[in-house]
Amino acid sequence: MGLPLSAMKPPHRPPSSSSRPPAPRLVAAIDPAEPVRLNKRMAELGLCSRREADVFIAQGLVLVDGATVATAGSRVLRSQIIALEPSAQQTQAEQATVLLHKPVGYVSGQAEHGYPHAIELVIDANRDRNYAGGEIAPEQRRGLVAAGRLDIDSTGLLVLTQDGRVARQLIGEDRQVDKEYLVRVQGYVNEEVLQRLRHGLELDGEPLLAAQVDRMNPDQLRFVLREGKKRQIRRMCTLVGLTVTGLKRIRIGNVRLGKLEMGKWRFLRAGEQF
Repeated sequence: MGLPLSAMKPPHRPPSSSSRPPAPRLVAAIDPAEPVRLNKRMAELGLCSRREADVFIAQGLVLVDGATVATAGSRVLRSQIIALEPSAQQTQAEQATVLLHKPVGYVSGQAEHGYPHAIELVIDANRDRNYAGGEIAPEQRRGLVAAGRLDIDSTGLLVLTQDGRVARQLIGEDRQVDKEYLVRVQGYVNEEVLQRLRHGLELDGEPLLAAQVDRMNPDQLRFVLREGKKRQIRRMCTLVGLTVTGLKRIRIGNVRLGKLEMGKWRFLRAGEQF
């Protein structure tokens, strides 16, 4: 797609502040002796989301050092042992997580100019029969939310989930899951452009985390990111004089798009971890 990169000359750009290394991000130290809200601690441990924690606490399904705690706003020490009652664990086991190969033209977040939402594709007729799994129950489909964005003009792997643990892992403030994209571009790509994409750019007044960016062929790049600002890759490319003509997400953490067909979905398999 596009003109051969060798046929285009690199644009001249004056040095800018975006080429300077970003300032280090400060992280507050955690005091293990400082009590923390129970719902926050449960989310930190990956037991559930804060919202789910509040529900489980109110239902008397949370144990702290073996004793039931049913008071909203309770505080605990990080050394205390927190567990869920079996009925709460069963509730979590029944929560659905769906992997969808989103086509162009579908939104994954807020409704946009009347375009359909990706969740509309999660119907039994669109389940990819190449993967194991049964039909999706109405109560499962109603509770699905997108765990991360994928632009309306982008394709690839989109995660829809009812499980707060999955959502926090993928879009929580302390997320550590990387995402891999194949990106078609028009413009001049050399090592200087690649280095700028990898480190030193700013968006929305903040330095971006270091990214892995490799050249796959004359008009295709491979990005691996650990953050997800709105339209991040397209905006990064614009900053270095490139135009994105196609973008496809092929991996989130350890889960790959694989052979999932365009417009089709499947359940996250048991034992499959991001």
